[in-house]
Parts: sequence; structure tokens; C-alpha cells
Amino acid sequence: MQNRPNPGEYDPFYTGYIQLVPEGNIVQILSEQIRETIHMLNRLSEDQSQFSYESGKWSIKEVLGHMADTERIMAYRLLCIARGETISLPGFEENLYVQNAAFNEQSLQELLENLYVIRQSTTNLLKSLKEAAWGRKGNANHSEVTVRAIAYIIAGHEKHHRNILKDRYMGSKDYPLS
Repeated sequence: MQNRPNPGEYDPFYTGYIQLVPEGNIVQILSEQIRETIHMLNRLSEDQSQFSYESGKWSIKEVLGHMADTERIMAYRLLCIARGETISLPGFEENLYVQNAAFNEQSLQELLENLYVIRQSTTNLLKSLKEAAWGRKGNANHSEVTVRAIAYIIAGHEKHHRNILKDRYMGSKDYPLS
């Protein structure tokens, strides 16, 4: 469970995400990581959470909603594969999901609480898996992937978006200060 997935366990698209994950127990990393993300964002004002660093880019709230949607989908894939599902699981169009959601109408605190609850569910699922399930391979979005790789993808995806929020959003010269 603690071993980093090998490149043959996931689509090369996810390499960057997996490389963002530090060494260690992935369940513990996921638990600590969500606290860091929430700590970084829970002091933002509603005005700040509506900020987008460029026209046509998602707001901070939309990024949070995307992170939650993606983790739900990845955790579903993880569950299916861990349980031995043999059918190919579908992909999803992230921009369409954000477009059809109402993330900007939710409060920042609601979005952060949702993200935290989803993460708790993910870590509870991972804690329940037997060792053999971690290496089980399935097919998601037309690519083979292991349960272990999905756990790392979830962690890397969050870290990727936290970095973007810090650098491009909160680091923007146009970012509202209050």
C-alpha cells in the first residue's frame, strides 16, 4: 500500500500528478494534505473566492468544485476496480462539469466542507482495502490503472491544483487583498 505506483500502472498523462506526491503512507498523506489545502483557503473572503486570474479561467470556487468532482469520480473508479469490476469505466469532461455546476453560488465554507467530507470518504475506503486490492488493475477512460495509482492520482491532483491556486490565483497582481 505504501509503494509508489510503477509507470505501467497508470496512463502517462498522470505522471506529473504522481510525481507531486511525497514518499510515505498514502492514506496519511491524503489526510494531511486536505488539512493543508483547507488551511490555505478557509480565510479567504467570498469576494476572493470568486476571483479568476484570467478571463475564461475558473474562479477559486470553481477550482474547489472541480477538485471535489474529480475526487468523487476517481474514488468511484478506485472502488470499482478494488472490487474487481471488469468493464471500462467512463471518462468525464471537466469543463462541462464545472459549467453545469453552481459552484459560484455556494459559499466558500460549503465547498471546503464538501471537499473535506469527500476526502474522509476516500481515506475510509482506502483504509478498508485488503493488501491484494491495491495492485488490482482495471480500465478507466480507456486506460489501464491500478487502485494504488488512483490513490496517488487523487493526491497529486489536489497538490497540482493547490499549487495553481497559490501561484496563479493568490499570487496574481490582480488578486483582491480582502
